[in-house]
Amino acid sequence: MSNSATDRAAAPQTLWAVRGRHTGTAPDEVVRRTLRRHKDSGDIDDFAEPAVPEGTAGRVFEARWRAAGTVTVRARLTLVPNEGRPQGHEWRLVAEAERPWDETWPSPATLFWPESGTGAGDEGSWDHHATVTGVRLRQVNTLPEDDKEMRRRLRDVAREGWCVNVVVHEAMTPDAQGRLPLARLLPPGLRHRVVEHRTAPHQFRAVNYALKDLGVEVPRGGAVVLPPDPAPKGYDGAVHRVRSVFLDGTEPRELFAALRHFAALPRPLPRETEEALDDLREHWTLLTLPEELERERRLAARYAEALEAMTKSRDLYKAAAEQALEALAAYRDVPAPASAQERPAARTPGAFQQLTRTFERLRFTAKGQREQTHAPDDAAGGTPAPGAPDAPAGHTPENSGTDRNP
Repeated sequence: MSNSATDRAAAPQTLWAVRGRHTGTAPDEVVRRTLRRHKDSGDIDDFAEPAVPEGTAGRVFEARWRAAGTVTVRARLTLVPNEGRPQGHEWRLVAEAERPWDETWPSPATLFWPESGTGAGDEGSWDHHATVTGVRLRQVNTLPEDDKEMRRRLRDVAREGWCVNVVVHEAMTPDAQGRLPLARLLPPGLRHRVVEHRTAPHQFRAVNYALKDLGVEVPRGGAVVLPPDPAPKGYDGAVHRVRSVFLDGTEPRELFAALRHFAALPRPLPRETEEALDDLREHWTLLTLPEELERERRLAARYAEALEAMTKSRDLYKAAAEQALEALAAYRDVPAPASAQERPAARTPGAFQQLTRTFERLRFTAKGQREQTHAPDDAAGGTPAPGAPDAPAGHTPENSGTDRNP
């Protein structure tokens, strides 16, 4: 697998995002009851259920609240029926705050879903992993005994970039307190973003063999944070590897420091997360009155810019059309070009014209001499050559010279 960051945008520090799968039959009713309960108690300011396009099977819920009493948080949960699965709905939850997220703020998951209960009923069946069967968000996930299945699971969970996955190796079999999830000790802002995987003491070699594909390894009795694909910029396996984790019910400070460091890295946004964030920003409906006024101002400004651009385009087209008409009229007024016979002969300068006449005389003179030289023999017998002038009367070639006596 490639551990290099791609050209995708990095997740903003103001974003909190996670997704999962609800295996019950009525997840929308569970969300409505939970939101209504939190609104009545004052935990959230308001919530809404925007209309979805006709023919869409999913549901959308919005909620807004003020973290720490002053920081506005907007959150959007989308329910999508699982395609190709026997039951349940996949859910995607994104929340964006006005400033970088604080881990002490309430988990948005517990404002849409009931925090108590981890059973199979509708109230507690929302924390299943979105893509990997058998993995839960709020429980300890024991790795399979089969080596191939273990390798497949670790590869699949690391490929999914919504959650932070950590593998903990048990140096010895823990007691009942040590078998509780470590995530329950995390701050609320990290609690439902971390998925904990446990491997038994005898699986040490098998788990490290399975982790070779990811380029990391877990120390004996320690833990390691799995890099997603692509890995965030600045990820270092040594920094996110913990040598020892005591499973005695106490807070593992070193492991939590590694998780905090990893969560703060600028990770590339998964495609689904980016789409969900865009929906939150562009299709948000739960607006306050000042926000509605501001949105209307922005819309009016956009319309004014569009109208100005259309007016400029119209003026440019009008000017171009007028120029084209003028060019066409000028073309019609120009007479057609004269033929070769009608074109006047070009005037030759005087010296060149005189030289031309001289050559013409020489040519005709030479021609006349050639005709006289090559006349037929019978012309000498008295018969004039064709075209020759007639001889004078009484004059013959014999008496052309001195008169002779008879």
